[in-house]
Amino acid sequence: MSDTFDGTGSSDDAADTRPRVDGYPARAGVRAGDTLRLHVSTRVRRFRADFYRCGVGLRYMGRLAGEGRFAPDGRPEGDWRWPAYDFPVPGDWPSGVYLAVLHAAADTPPYPAFDRAETLDARHARILFVVTPRGPTRARILYKVPLFTYHAYNESGGGSLYRSRFDDGVAPPGGTRSVGLRRPGGGIGGPVKGHPDAHDPRTPRQTFAHWDAPFIAWLEGAGFAVDYCTDLDLHESYRPLDGYRLLLSVGHDEYWSAATRRHVTAFRDRGGNIAFFGANTCWWRVTVGAGGSVLRCAKYPPGVPVHADVDGLRQVPGHWWEIAPENTLTGVSYRNAGGHWSGRRTGLGLTVRHADHPLFAGTGLRDGDVLGAEHALVGYECDGAALSRGPDGTLAPTGEDRSPAGFTILGVAELPTDPNSGWYHPIRERETGIRAATMGLYTHGGTVFTAATTDWARVLPLDERVRTVTRNVVTLLSAR
Repeated sequence: MSDTFDGTGSSDDAADTRPRVDGYPARAGVRAGDTLRLHVSTRVRRFRADFYRCGVGLRYMGRLAGEGRFAPDGRPEGDWRWPAYDFPVPGDWPSGVYLAVLHAAADTPPYPAFDRAETLDARHARILFVVTPRGPTRARILYKVPLFTYHAYNESGGGSLYRSRFDDGVAPPGGTRSVGLRRPGGGIGGPVKGHPDAHDPRTPRQTFAHWDAPFIAWLEGAGFAVDYCTDLDLHESYRPLDGYRLLLSVGHDEYWSAATRRHVTAFRDRGGNIAFFGANTCWWRVTVGAGGSVLRCAKYPPGVPVHADVDGLRQVPGHWWEIAPENTLTGVSYRNAGGHWSGRRTGLGLTVRHADHPLFAGTGLRDGDVLGAEHALVGYECDGAALSRGPDGTLAPTGEDRSPAGFTILGVAELPTDPNSGWYHPIRERETGIRAATMGLYTHGGTVFTAATTDWARVLPLDERVRTVTRNVVTLLSAR
């Protein structure tokens, strides 16, 4: 959303005194057997890229070595056009999220011995890319990596989709901000906009290590067969969805293009299932230009100053909810809930409803029990449906926000409204009414589940009942 930048990095940055080597991929998605092109700038004579696949741990997969060449930094909205180095991706590399670690030496063994994604996280000398499968696999699950959101918060070159060091106090021409996808960062390897997470300070928010890595580690450790793609892949084509039963979106999947949304909606309508283990999902609409190298978002109405809180304004061109409410896909929206961005927050969990639903099997939960409060499950940002309260106190969706008919509430967390609580509430259709994170599901062609909180992935390693619900969702929705 719009919390402020502090440049938080991992402890690896402070201790790293080696000569700087930076880089980025020409394209973050590459098919097994095709060529990965990396762009690298360094003043050292030779450099090396070590490749790791992220799963339960980090698996060393290979390396690329090259003669060092230097190029200057570019602007945040541009293609930096750094020197290119090609690496033929082996055809037997499994689909997955891969990280390249750059070193200012070519012949030493892989160093250090990384064992966790947060160990690998850094604000430079790291490159994230996704290997997609070459052909049909046994996987029934496709995991969408939120590349667009990673780059929306990427500050490389001095700017993001939130601000730029080139700002002059007025909104950019046409109210549209742009960022390049061909620059360092984008999930890892670049400065990141945002407060540190008081509930997990090991890695910055809006990074792969913070949201996606713990979920992927659990998913693969639980024995699920999974393939991976980026949202740019889904922007360009429906084909990556062919043959899968379940699409996963995790953490903070905030920025969606119209084409990505259209293809995902078509997948649902044809009977595909979707699980959103996150929130603030599909909040901003983006367009993709220059051959998939530029991301644009119309963030400002005419005449609005650059520092305006655009989430509190109407007639913002890039708001999905003002164009085609995201509720029609996700069932919920950030505008009916809110977020808590800085500092620790009071523990808030989801009060269970319909505890006899198969998704709660094995949890021991009963109606009225609270899931995840001891770990502040409902937190950084959360999504909700427009709700009404019946005479008996029961909450039900009104449908006025276009949440689908038949949306079943499985858990709800009413948010504090005290201005001193630290919670931020964005604009909505009407300012009165209940603001609450709303976990639930509906069926329209396929079944769509939403956990309604970004922090689901953070809490997953900490809470057995959250793990059980996750296993139930993934198992049931990926069954043929």
